Amino acid sequence: MHTDPTGPSRPTGPTVVQRELELRLVLSPERGVPVPARLGYHTDDPYAVHITFHIDSGHPVHWTFARDLLVEGIFRPSGHGDVRVWPSKAEGRSVVLIALSSPEGDALLEAPVPQVSAWLERTLRTVPPGTEGARLGIDDGLAELLAR
Repeated sequence: MHTDPTGPSRPTGPTVVQRELELRLVLSPERGVPVPARLGYHTDDPYAVHITFHIDSGHPVHWTFARDLLVEGIFRPSGHGDVRVWPSKAEGRSVVLIALSSPEGDALLEAPVPQVSAWLERTLRTVPPGTEGARLGIDDGLAELLAR
């Protein structure tokens, strides 16, 4: 930790919170295929979560969207447009469905709630809600500009 005498202490470099897990690409209500994925959270991009699909292939697919959208989607339908998230049940298990839409196509992915929730809790402990802006140093940069 670097301590700044003019303000609160902040980590000197970004922290990354990652979790690898297997998602299910939903092809139909009865059929799906496993998709290896990695969830990522970077403290230098505190409002966003990153999901990389097909991590074992030469052509991984990356998506980035708001952490708040995923947090809310664990409990109730959330999002509009390119990314939508909502809770559901599959074979008696709690899952979160993630619908992704792009010009290249659409995908519906199913993720296990316990693993996603545990990872989200780690991100929320790392950067608590409401403190994201301080991580970006916007106030410090603005103060520096105004002091000129």
